[in-house]
Amino acid sequence: MTGRREGLKMAASSENDVQQPLVKPTREKVDHYGFTRPEDFDYETYEEFMSRYLSVLARRASRWSGLLKGRKAINRSFKVKRFIRKGIPAEHRGTVWMEVSGAQHKMETNPDVYTGLLNGQKDQQLLDTINTDIHRTFPENIYFCDASRESKRVSLYNILVAFGHHNKTVGYCQGMNFIVAIFLLILKDEEQAFWLLVTLLEDILPEYYSKDMKGLKVDQEVLGELVKLKNPPVSAVIEKEGMPWSILVTKWFVCLYIDVLPIETVLRIWDCLFYEGSKILFRVALTMIKRNEATIAAATSFPGILEAFKTCTQDSIITDCHAFMQAIFTEPGPLPMAQIQKLRQDCEAKIS
Repeated sequence: MTGRREGLKMAASSENDVQQPLVKPTREKVDHYGFTRPEDFDYETYEEFMSRYLSVLARRASRWSGLLKGRKAINRSFKVKRFIRKGIPAEHRGTVWMEVSGAQHKMETNPDVYTGLLNGQKDQQLLDTINTDIHRTFPENIYFCDASRESKRVSLYNILVAFGHHNKTVGYCQGMNFIVAIFLLILKDEEQAFWLLVTLLEDILPEYYSKDMKGLKVDQEVLGELVKLKNPPVSAVIEKEGMPWSILVTKWFVCLYIDVLPIETVLRIWDCLFYEGSKILFRVALTMIKRNEATIAAATSFPGILEAFKTCTQDSIITDCHAFMQAIFTEPGPLPMAQIQKLRQDCEAKIS
Protein backbone atom coordinates (compact mmCIF):
# COMPACT_ATOMS: atom_id res chain seq x y z
CA MET A 1 0.00 0.00 0.00
CA THR A 2 1.43 3.34 -1.03
CA GLY A 3 -0.04 6.77 -0.69
CA ARG A 4 -0.03 10.06 1.14
CA ARG A 5 2.54 10.21 3.91
CA GLU A 6 2.96 13.98 4.14
CA GLY A 7 0.94 16.86 2.77
CA LEU A 8 2.56 18.92 0.05
CA LYS A 9 0.12 21.80 -0.35
CA MET A 10 0.01 23.52 3.01
CA ALA A 11 -2.72 25.95 4.05
CA ALA A 12 -1.96 28.82 6.40
CA SER A 13 -1.87 27.89 10.09
CA SER A 14 -4.92 28.74 12.16
CA GLU A 15 -2.77 29.74 15.13
CA ASN A 16 -2.03 33.47 15.28
CA ASP A 17 0.70 33.42 17.91
CA VAL A 18 3.17 31.23 16.09
CA GLN A 19 6.80 31.88 17.04
CA GLN A 20 9.85 31.19 14.93
CA PRO A 21 10.76 27.49 14.66
CA LEU A 22 13.28 26.11 17.11
CA VAL A 23 14.99 24.03 14.43
CA LYS A 24 15.12 24.58 10.69
CA PRO A 25 13.82 21.46 8.93
CA THR A 26 16.45 19.60 6.91
CA ARG A 27 15.87 18.10 3.50
CA GLU A 28 15.90 14.48 4.56
CA LYS A 29 14.88 11.78 2.09
CA VAL A 30 13.09 9.91 4.87
CA ASP A 31 10.50 11.51 7.13
CA HIS A 32 10.28 11.35 10.92
CA TYR A 33 8.24 8.14 10.78
CA GLY A 34 10.54 6.31 8.39
CA PHE A 35 8.59 6.80 5.15
CA THR A 36 10.72 7.44 2.07
CA ARG A 37 9.79 10.67 0.35
CA PRO A 38 9.04 10.57 -3.40
CA GLU A 39 11.46 12.03 -5.93
CA ASP A 40 9.10 14.94 -6.65
CA PHE A 41 8.60 15.81 -2.98
CA ASP A 42 7.91 19.55 -2.57
CA TYR A 43 10.48 20.47 0.08
CA GLU A 44 9.89 24.22 -0.12
CA THR A 45 6.18 23.96 0.63
CA TYR A 46 6.85 21.37 3.33
CA GLU A 47 9.48 23.55 5.01
CA GLU A 48 7.10 26.51 4.93
CA PHE A 49 4.53 24.43 6.79
CA MET A 50 7.02 22.99 9.27
CA SER A 51 8.39 26.44 10.09
CA ARG A 52 4.99 27.11 11.65
CA TYR A 53 4.17 23.62 12.85
CA LEU A 54 7.39 23.04 14.85
CA SER A 55 6.68 26.14 16.92
CA VAL A 56 3.17 24.96 17.67
CA LEU A 57 4.46 21.50 18.62
CA ALA A 58 6.95 23.05 21.03
CA ARG A 59 4.19 25.01 22.78
CA ARG A 60 1.92 21.98 22.96
CA ALA A 61 4.75 19.83 24.34
CA SER A 62 5.37 22.31 27.14
CA ARG A 63 1.70 22.41 28.09
CA TRP A 64 1.36 18.63 27.96
CA SER A 65 4.44 18.21 30.14
CA GLY A 66 2.80 20.46 32.72
CA LEU A 67 -0.47 18.54 32.51
CA LEU A 68 1.20 15.14 32.93
CA LYS A 69 3.74 16.12 35.58
CA GLY A 70 3.38 13.94 38.66
CA ARG A 71 0.36 12.06 37.31
CA LYS A 72 0.14 8.27 37.36
CA ALA A 73 -3.06 8.27 35.30
CA ILE A 74 -4.89 10.60 32.93
CA ASN A 75 -8.44 11.18 34.13
CA ARG A 76 -11.12 12.19 31.68
CA SER A 77 -11.92 15.89 31.89
CA PHE A 78 -12.83 18.84 29.71
CA LYS A 79 -9.23 20.06 29.93
CA VAL A 80 -7.81 16.71 28.77
CA LYS A 81 -10.33 16.59 25.93
CA ARG A 82 -9.37 20.11 24.86
CA PHE A 83 -5.67 19.27 24.99
CA ILE A 84 -6.19 16.12 22.91
CA ARG A 85 -8.17 17.99 20.27
CA LYS A 86 -5.26 20.41 19.91
CA GLY A 87 -2.86 17.53 19.40
CA ILE A 88 -0.67 15.22 21.49
CA PRO A 89 3.09 15.83 21.11
CA ALA A 90 5.08 12.90 19.73
CA GLU A 91 6.93 12.33 23.00
CA HIS A 92 3.65 11.88 24.89
CA ARG A 93 1.43 10.35 22.19
CA GLY A 94 2.00 6.67 22.98
CA THR A 95 1.49 7.15 26.72
CA VAL A 96 -1.68 9.18 26.24
CA TRP A 97 -3.16 6.74 23.71
CA MET A 98 -2.61 3.85 26.12
CA GLU A 99 -4.11 5.71 29.06
CA VAL A 100 -7.18 7.37 27.57
CA SER A 101 -8.20 4.35 25.48
CA GLY A 102 -8.09 1.97 28.45
CA ALA A 103 -5.38 -0.18 26.86
CA GLN A 104 -2.92 0.50 29.68
CA HIS A 105 -5.42 -0.83 32.23
CA LYS A 106 -6.00 -3.95 30.14
CA MET A 107 -2.27 -4.60 29.92
CA GLU A 108 -1.67 -4.09 33.64
CA THR A 109 -4.55 -6.33 34.66
CA ASN A 110 -3.63 -9.10 32.22
CA PRO A 111 0.08 -9.77 32.86
CA ASP A 112 1.74 -12.54 30.84
CA VAL A 113 -1.27 -12.87 28.50
CA TYR A 114 0.66 -11.57 25.50
CA THR A 115 3.65 -13.82 26.14
CA GLY A 116 1.32 -16.76 26.66
CA LEU A 117 -0.36 -16.16 23.31
CA LEU A 118 3.01 -16.08 21.53
CA ASN A 119 4.11 -19.31 23.19
CA GLY A 120 0.83 -21.18 22.76
CA GLN A 121 -0.37 -23.46 19.99
CA LYS A 122 -0.87 -21.82 16.63
CA ASP A 123 -3.34 -22.05 13.76
CA GLN A 124 -1.20 -22.62 10.67
CA GLN A 125 -3.79 -21.18 8.30
CA LEU A 126 -3.84 -17.95 10.32
CA LEU A 127 -0.03 -17.80 10.28
CA ASP A 128 0.06 -18.26 6.49
CA THR A 129 -2.53 -15.50 5.96
CA ILE A 130 -0.62 -13.05 8.15
CA ASN A 131 2.70 -13.94 6.54
CA THR A 132 1.29 -13.06 3.15
CA ASP A 133 0.59 -9.47 4.25
CA ILE A 134 3.74 -8.79 6.29
CA HIS A 135 5.86 -7.99 3.22
CA ARG A 136 3.08 -5.83 1.79
CA THR A 137 3.02 -3.56 4.82
CA PHE A 138 4.63 -0.19 4.10
CA PRO A 139 7.48 -1.52 1.91
CA GLU A 140 8.58 2.10 1.39
CA ASN A 141 9.15 2.56 5.13
CA ILE A 142 12.68 1.97 6.44
CA TYR A 143 11.34 -0.02 9.39
CA PHE A 144 9.27 -2.41 7.27
CA CYS A 145 11.19 -2.75 3.99
CA ASP A 146 13.23 -5.81 2.96
CA ALA A 147 16.54 -4.04 3.53
CA SER A 148 15.66 -2.66 6.98
CA ARG A 149 18.42 -2.70 9.58
CA GLU A 150 15.91 -1.95 12.35
CA SER A 151 13.06 -4.07 11.08
CA LYS A 152 9.76 -4.04 12.92
CA ARG A 153 8.36 -6.89 10.83
CA VAL A 154 8.88 -9.49 13.54
CA SER A 155 7.01 -7.35 16.04
CA LEU A 156 4.26 -6.74 13.48
CA TYR A 157 3.95 -10.48 12.88
CA ASN A 158 3.95 -11.29 16.60
CA ILE A 159 1.18 -8.83 17.40
CA LEU A 160 -1.07 -9.99 14.57
CA VAL A 161 -0.52 -13.65 15.47
CA ALA A 162 -1.19 -12.98 19.16
CA PHE A 163 -4.37 -11.04 18.40
CA GLY A 164 -5.60 -13.70 15.96
CA HIS A 165 -5.38 -16.30 18.71
CA HIS A 166 -6.68 -13.96 21.40
CA ASN A 167 -9.81 -13.06 19.42
CA LYS A 168 -10.63 -16.00 17.18
CA THR A 169 -13.91 -14.40 16.09
CA VAL A 170 -11.95 -11.65 14.34
CA GLY A 171 -8.73 -13.54 13.66
CA TYR A 172 -6.95 -11.47 11.04
CA CYS A 173 -8.33 -9.03 8.49
CA GLN A 174 -6.49 -6.99 5.87
CA GLY A 175 -6.03 -3.44 7.09
CA MET A 176 -5.09 -4.49 10.60
CA ASN A 177 -1.45 -4.83 9.50
CA PHE A 178 -1.20 -1.14 8.57
CA ILE A 179 -2.83 -0.04 11.83
CA VAL A 180 -0.43 -2.16 13.90
CA ALA A 181 2.53 -0.89 11.89
CA ILE A 182 1.63 2.70 12.81
CA PHE A 183 1.20 1.63 16.45
CA LEU A 184 4.75 0.27 16.40
CA LEU A 185 6.11 3.51 14.94
CA ILE A 186 4.45 5.50 17.74
CA LEU A 187 4.56 3.16 20.76
CA LYS A 188 7.80 1.31 19.96
CA ASP A 189 6.66 -1.44 22.36
CA GLU A 190 5.24 -4.75 21.17
CA GLU A 191 3.03 -5.57 24.13
CA GLN A 192 1.59 -2.07 24.34
CA ALA A 193 0.77 -2.17 20.63
CA PHE A 194 -0.99 -5.51 21.13
CA TRP A 195 -3.23 -4.19 23.91
CA LEU A 196 -3.97 -1.00 21.98
CA LEU A 197 -5.10 -3.18 19.07
CA VAL A 198 -7.30 -5.23 21.40
CA THR A 199 -8.88 -2.06 22.76
CA LEU A 200 -9.41 -0.53 19.32
CA LEU A 201 -10.99 -3.61 17.75
CA GLU A 202 -13.00 -4.85 20.73
CA ASP A 203 -14.09 -1.62 22.44
CA ILE A 204 -13.82 1.34 20.07
CA LEU A 205 -14.64 -0.29 16.71
CA PRO A 206 -16.35 -3.62 17.49
CA GLU A 207 -17.14 -5.78 14.45
CA TYR A 208 -15.23 -3.53 12.05
CA TYR A 209 -12.79 -6.35 11.36
CA SER A 210 -14.95 -9.41 12.02
CA LYS A 211 -15.29 -11.92 9.20
CA ASP A 212 -18.49 -10.30 7.92
CA MET A 213 -17.27 -6.76 8.80
CA LYS A 214 -20.75 -6.01 10.08
CA GLY A 215 -19.72 -2.99 12.15
CA LEU A 216 -17.95 -1.43 9.16
CA LYS A 217 -20.91 -2.03 6.85
CA VAL A 218 -23.33 -0.52 9.36
CA ASP A 219 -21.22 2.60 9.86
CA GLN A 220 -20.91 3.16 6.12
CA GLU A 221 -24.70 3.20 5.94
CA VAL A 222 -24.83 5.48 8.98
CA LEU A 223 -22.56 7.90 7.15
CA GLY A 224 -24.99 7.82 4.23
CA GLU A 225 -27.86 8.72 6.56
CA LEU A 226 -25.85 11.54 8.13
CA VAL A 227 -25.00 12.93 4.69
CA LYS A 228 -28.70 12.80 3.82
CA LEU A 229 -29.40 14.95 6.89
CA LYS A 230 -26.47 17.34 6.61
CA ASN A 231 -25.64 17.45 2.88
CA PRO A 232 -28.83 16.69 0.89
CA PRO A 233 -27.35 17.63 -2.53
CA VAL A 234 -24.57 15.06 -2.09
CA SER A 235 -26.99 12.39 -0.94
CA ALA A 236 -29.30 13.09 -3.88
CA VAL A 237 -26.63 12.56 -6.54
CA ILE A 238 -25.38 9.36 -4.90
CA GLU A 239 -28.90 7.95 -4.60
CA LYS A 240 -29.65 8.90 -8.20
CA GLU A 241 -26.70 6.83 -9.42
CA GLY A 242 -27.48 4.02 -7.01
CA MET A 243 -23.92 4.06 -5.71
CA PRO A 244 -23.22 2.07 -2.52
CA TRP A 245 -21.40 3.99 0.20
CA SER A 246 -19.04 1.04 0.56
CA ILE A 247 -17.48 1.87 -2.80
CA LEU A 248 -16.82 5.43 -1.73
CA VAL A 249 -15.59 5.19 1.85
CA THR A 250 -14.44 1.62 2.69
CA LYS A 251 -10.80 2.65 2.42
CA TRP A 252 -11.43 5.68 4.64
CA PHE A 253 -12.92 3.60 7.44
CA VAL A 254 -11.13 0.25 7.25
CA CYS A 255 -7.65 1.78 7.52
CA LEU A 256 -8.79 4.70 9.68
CA TYR A 257 -7.60 7.16 7.01
CA ILE A 258 -4.11 5.67 6.69
CA ASP A 259 -2.93 6.13 3.08
CA VAL A 260 -5.87 8.48 2.50
CA LEU A 261 -4.70 11.53 4.46
CA PRO A 262 -1.19 12.77 5.38
CA ILE A 263 0.37 10.89 8.29
CA GLU A 264 0.42 13.90 10.64
CA THR A 265 -3.29 14.44 10.03
CA VAL A 266 -4.02 10.75 10.58
CA LEU A 267 -2.24 10.83 13.93
CA ARG A 268 -4.20 13.89 15.01
CA ILE A 269 -7.42 12.07 14.09
CA TRP A 270 -6.30 9.03 16.08
CA ASP A 271 -5.53 11.24 19.09
CA CYS A 272 -9.25 12.05 19.22
CA LEU A 273 -10.38 8.56 18.21
CA PHE A 274 -8.80 6.98 21.29
CA TYR A 275 -10.43 9.54 23.58
CA GLU A 276 -13.80 10.30 21.97
CA GLY A 277 -14.48 7.09 20.07
CA SER A 278 -15.77 6.18 16.63
CA LYS A 279 -17.82 9.31 16.00
CA ILE A 280 -14.53 11.03 15.08
CA LEU A 281 -14.45 8.91 11.91
CA PHE A 282 -17.83 10.36 10.94
CA ARG A 283 -16.72 13.91 11.72
CA VAL A 284 -13.72 13.55 9.42
CA ALA A 285 -15.77 12.09 6.57
CA LEU A 286 -18.58 14.65 6.92
CA THR A 287 -16.09 17.52 6.93
CA MET A 288 -14.37 16.37 3.74
CA ILE A 289 -17.71 15.80 2.03
CA LYS A 290 -19.13 19.16 3.11
CA ARG A 291 -16.06 21.07 1.93
CA ASN A 292 -16.41 19.42 -1.48
CA GLU A 293 -20.19 19.42 -1.64
CA ALA A 294 -20.43 21.48 -4.81
CA THR A 295 -17.98 19.25 -6.72
CA ILE A 296 -19.73 16.04 -5.66
CA ALA A 297 -23.24 17.41 -6.29
CA ALA A 298 -22.20 18.46 -9.80
CA ALA A 299 -21.13 14.92 -10.73
CA THR A 300 -23.34 13.35 -13.39
CA SER A 301 -22.05 9.79 -13.56
CA PHE A 302 -20.70 6.89 -11.53
CA PRO A 303 -17.06 7.66 -12.50
CA GLY A 304 -17.69 11.34 -11.89
CA ILE A 305 -18.76 10.69 -8.30
CA LEU A 306 -15.69 8.54 -7.70
CA GLU A 307 -13.46 11.29 -9.02
CA ALA A 308 -15.26 13.90 -6.94
CA PHE A 309 -14.67 11.86 -3.79
CA LYS A 310 -10.97 11.71 -4.61
CA THR A 311 -10.89 15.50 -4.47
CA CYS A 312 -12.14 15.28 -0.88
CA THR A 313 -8.77 13.91 0.19
CA GLN A 314 -6.83 16.55 -1.76
CA ASP A 315 -8.26 19.62 -0.06
CA SER A 316 -5.41 21.90 1.03
CA ILE A 317 -6.82 22.26 4.55
CA ILE A 318 -6.24 18.55 5.22
CA THR A 319 -2.49 19.04 5.30
CA ASP A 320 -2.77 21.74 7.97
CA CYS A 321 -3.45 19.57 11.02
CA HIS A 322 -4.66 22.45 13.18
CA ALA A 323 -7.06 23.97 10.67
CA PHE A 324 -8.46 20.59 9.67
CA MET A 325 -9.01 19.39 13.23
CA GLN A 326 -10.77 22.66 14.05
CA ALA A 327 -12.97 22.12 11.01
CA ILE A 328 -14.09 18.61 11.96
CA PHE A 329 -15.49 19.94 15.24
CA THR A 330 -17.34 22.85 13.66
CA GLU A 331 -18.31 22.20 10.03
CA PRO A 332 -20.44 19.04 10.50
CA GLY A 333 -22.41 20.66 13.32
CA PRO A 334 -23.72 18.74 16.35
CA LEU A 335 -23.16 14.99 16.23
CA PRO A 336 -24.42 13.44 19.47
CA MET A 337 -23.53 9.82 20.12
CA ALA A 338 -27.21 9.08 20.81
CA GLN A 339 -28.01 10.01 17.20
CA ILE A 340 -25.27 7.74 15.87
CA GLN A 341 -26.41 4.83 18.02
CA LYS A 342 -30.01 5.23 16.82
CA LEU A 343 -28.87 5.32 13.19
CA ARG A 344 -26.76 2.23 13.81
CA GLN A 345 -29.78 0.34 15.08
CA ASP A 346 -31.84 1.39 12.05
CA CYS A 347 -29.07 0.58 9.55
CA GLU A 348 -28.27 -2.76 11.15
CA ALA A 349 -31.90 -3.79 10.80
CA LYS A 350 -31.81 -2.90 7.08
CA ILE A 351 -28.68 -4.90 6.23
CA SER A 352 -29.41 -7.92 8.45
